Amino acid sequence: MAVNDRTEEVLRLRATLANIAPGTSLRDGLERILRGRTGALLVLGSDKVVDSISTGGFFLDIPFTATGLRELAKMDGAIVLDKDASRILHAAVHLMPDPAIFSDETGTRHRTADRVARQSGFPVISVSQSMQIIAVYVGGTRYVLEDSGQILSRANQALATLERYKLRLDEVSSTLSALEIEDLVTTRDVAVVAQRLEMVTRIASEIEDYVLELGSDGRLLSLQLDELVTGVDNERELVVRDYQPGVTGRRAPQEVLGDLERLSPTDLLDIAAVATSLGLGATEHLDGAVTPRGYRLLAKVPRLPGTVVDRLVEHFGSLQKLLSASIDDLQAVDGVGELRARSVREGLSRLAESSILERYV
Repeated sequence: MAVNDRTEEVLRLRATLANIAPGTSLRDGLERILRGRTGALLVLGSDKVVDSISTGGFFLDIPFTATGLRELAKMDGAIVLDKDASRILHAAVHLMPDPAIFSDETGTRHRTADRVARQSGFPVISVSQSMQIIAVYVGGTRYVLEDSGQILSRANQALATLERYKLRLDEVSSTLSALEIEDLVTTRDVAVVAQRLEMVTRIASEIEDYVLELGSDGRLLSLQLDELVTGVDNERELVVRDYQPGVTGRRAPQEVLGDLERLSPTDLLDIAAVATSLGLGATEHLDGAVTPRGYRLLAKVPRLPGTVVDRLVEHFGSLQKLLSASIDDLQAVDGVGELRARSVREGLSRLAESSILERYV
């Protein structure tokens, strides 16, 4: 399967899980079927392909209700909903997908669900009467829904891990700021911060999947996650913009971040591999000096628009020149008046002082 096709399938699975998360009417209906110990086969969408493999049954086209779904599941055959699961279109339908489509499922209901999902492109849900599970089929992917308690337990473990990694990220980020002030930054220092930012991002992404699947049960988890990762995405981009080498042929920040995202978990632990993804060289360059442009520290100056930050960096070229610039020097930049120049000067001075104190006290 091509990378783009796989990405599209993952996005469709995430959207489907959101539609059947706890708190939704569809999830209520599925759980009613489980408690009633009857099986069910649901197709979330209808078009000519679904019509061509459907025989028998009843045409309904009625508003969706959880209780209605439960009652219709008592009959043999599949239930066809619209793609938003807002209406029940058909019930007691016999589905006959192409038998040539590969499926490693053994049960009749699950094999039919797998083949219909592959052939139609619509999500298909199978509720097993004997195994008491709900399986979701999207394209070639099969996903079994778990109890909210089990998901929440894993999510809390992941959240505790994220808290530890975020604490370490704050430490190395503060160290980098102090080194920037002193003009002592090496490639290794930058790569360590980029590595920690990527680790935090990956753990947060895993927790986001838990939040999605938990639905209304994941509200508190979502608030905790937002509090921990606020500003991380912006920090990732600022690090890239600060340390990208060269001027001509410079890559867009998102392209560099894409290279970091594609690193395997093993490669992400290798500082040299991270430095290479950033475009800063390999092992032999890790202790080489690098100079920041000033994006990271300028972003911490209150009420300083991004356009002004860009002009300041373009005008001075490096953080050290910015730190040594007088108010008159700052006023020479387009869009920087006396008040803003004074604010930048004082802001950078406070940041320099606090960073040095944090490093040595």
